Amino acid sequence: MDIYSNIRTSIAENKRLLAVLIDPDKIELDNVEAVVAKINQSIATHIFVGGSEVGEGVTETIVKAVKQHTELPVVLFPGDVTQITNEVDGILFLSLISGRNPDYLIGKHIEAVSKLTKAQLEVLPTGYILIENGKQTAVERVSKTEPLSRNNVQQIVDTAKAGELLGMKIIYLEAGSGATHPIEPEIISAVKEELSIPLIVGGGIRTKAQLEAAYKAGADLVVIGTAFENNQHFFEQLKL
Repeated sequence: MDIYSNIRTSIAENKRLLAVLIDPDKIELDNVEAVVAKINQSIATHIFVGGSEVGEGVTETIVKAVKQHTELPVVLFPGDVTQITNEVDGILFLSLISGRNPDYLIGKHIEAVSKLTKAQLEVLPTGYILIENGKQTAVERVSKTEPLSRNNVQQIVDTAKAGELLGMKIIYLEAGSGATHPIEPEIISAVKEELSIPLIVGGGIRTKAQLEAAYKAGADLVVIGTAFENNQHFFEQLKL
């Protein structure tokens, strides 16, 4: 399964991509089948699995259960090296380029190499940019980094472009899990205008209108997590 090529092809064909993020720390194993069944009935094109604070071995257990019930690509969205599992189809190899903690720029990646070279999964180099949303996120707490100000659009654009020039294959704009509001369309548009690689946007998207706004602004793939967990009405709007 060539995940990256499929993403590029979908973008060229003007197809909207949507990933549902499953946090292994927020789902019971007994509920996986029912949750994945709902995802399969939706417009989702990908399933992301991962979280900022997940116990060792938990992610692999959840991924195995997810894979039993879907044909969608399952991509790891890791918060730590301990979450790496060969059971997924691919991994977002995230470098937190909005922060200056060397562990999350390159350190954790070095730790991950021995696992990744043994694993048979697609590695997707991803520039990860955290943008402030009014409250501290788990990513901030765990990585001990500060998000970029949403008021400094040029800094966000320059950071994204620097990621592309460094060789990242994807840029991910993140407001954070449970964000009070999503990333503004103006920021998405400004970043998209400067990139020639796919743009993922996530965090704080809780309504169909916010989802549409992200797409119209230039997001190639949108990620929803908390909204899917908490708002059944929103999910009903996303049915095929």
